[in-house]
Parts: sequence; C-alpha cells; structure tokens
Amino acid sequence: VQLQASGGGLVQAGGSLRLSCESSGSISGRYAVGWFRQAPGKEREFVAALAWGDINTSTYYGDFVKGRFTISADNARTTVHLQMNSLRPEDTAVYYCATTFSRGRPSLLFRWNQYDYYGQGTLVTVSS
Repeated sequence: VQLQASGGGLVQAGGSLRLSCESSGSISGRYAVGWFRQAPGKEREFVAALAWGDINTSTYYGDFVKGRFTISADNARTTVHLQMNSLRPEDTAVYYCATTFSRGRPSLLFRWNQYDYYGQGTLVTVSS
C-alpha cells in the first residue's frame, strides 16, 4: 500500500487549501484514512479521519478544527481529501495521511501509531 499526499502550498490567512491523499496497492477492505500534522518544534497532532463502516461513513476531527476542515473520499475510496477553509497561521505544518485496516474504537484513529501505512508529508504554510 502506498499513500501520496499532495495539495500543500502557501496561502494567506483566511484562505483555503484542499489536500489529497491518493492510495494505491492492495487497499481493498481498509478501514480508515487519517490526517495528521506536525508544526516545527511541536508534536504531531490528529487532524481528521474518515472511517468506512458496513453501511455508513464516519468522520472525526481534532478539537482545533472547529468546523473549518472537511474530510471526504471519492466513490472508489482511493483518494481522501481534506478541505481546509479559514486557514490560520497556526495551521502551518507538514500534513501527513495514513491508513489502517484495523477496525476498533474510533478513538484509536486519533493516534498516529495505530495506522498501518503512512504517506509522505505535504507542507502547508499560512501567512498572516
């Protein structure tokens, strides 16, 4: 399984970016995709996750998102997007996507080490 994150760049405060995490390989049956970020000098933190259930898709967000970000997936479940609106300078970070095949408590999706595969990061810089 390979993950390719893209869509980062430089944007002014208040602007928007759409990150994408394209997956390839044997991804059939995977459970969830998560986005994390790491700012310089700070610990990596959970941003959002999307989990495919038997019937419904569930989404989860970090507390700091406060309605500004939306995670979604294409119908083929190969690409997961993170739409980021009302960006702030404190959103500046390297954003990473990850995927897991393990089904468990939703809270596990908030932990970086609970995922099975990881993509490279994409840098988001928000200027003031």
